[in-house]
Amino acid sequence: MSITVSLVILLAVVVWLLIRKGGLKAGHAVAAILLGFYLHDSSFAPSISRAVQSAAEMISEIRL
Repeated sequence: MSITVSLVILLAVVVWLLIRKGGLKAGHAVAAILLGFYLHDSSFAPSISRAVQSAAEMISEIRL
């Protein structure tokens, strides 16, 4: 659960920065958010969740 909340906050910050600095329009951000909601209810959701979880585990194992 903590990874999900952290990831949501990180993605929200990225979207905010893209809107402010990168020229992303608010309509595009809304479309991306809606796509996320629809993907959540699709058959792709478990695969996406496993991929994100694997990537998070791989990143957490990196020692600098």
